[in-house]
Amino acid sequence: MGRRLRSRARDSGHYGVASDRGGERAAVMYSLIVTAKMNDIDPQAWLADVLARIAEHPVQRLDELLPWNWRGSSAQASRAA
Repeated sequence: MGRRLRSRARDSGHYGVASDRGGERAAVMYSLIVTAKMNDIDPQAWLADVLARIAEHPVQRLDELLPWNWRGSSAQASRAA
């Protein structure tokens, strides 16, 4: 009788997280996604917009990129006009 090898991730509920660091990153991402959803924002649109703009965004106005203050690029473009 031989022992059968099993994948720990599949059987233990780790869902592909293989390290503490990976688990911390996943927790941050889940928190961002849930926060966006709680503010009735499409998480994918919000994250894509924030990641595209954050490097050029003034540090003093980073609060504008938080989900509860965020306005998509099209809303900001029309507001600036």
